[in-house]
Amino acid sequence: MRYLMTTKASDTEPDENLYAEMARFVEELTAAGVLLATGGLEPGGVRVASSGREITVTDGPFAEAKEAVAGFALIEVATREEAVELARRFRRIVGDGESVVQQVFGP
Repeated sequence: MRYLMTTKASDTEPDENLYAEMARFVEELTAAGVLLATGGLEPGGVRVASSGREITVTDGPFAEAKEAVAGFALIEVATREEAVELARRFRRIVGDGESVVQQVFGP
């Protein structure tokens, strides 16, 4: 099963130790074949909304910085519990904050 793990922006500035720990974590998940993709997201973006036949395009940002999704990881594991455990490990590395784990459906 595939899961998308997203994390919200943090007020804390990352240090060299964080980068090193994250690199080891990413290398471990990549070597295990669990990590399919990862990346950071720009804080703004563009919102495309539809209502009937009308399409509205609005430039971001849309939420307070602390509420915006800052990054993601797409993983493939056997169970939801495994996905949650990887999110726990991630949170232990990066510290205070919030992540969301959602199953990805489709091909």
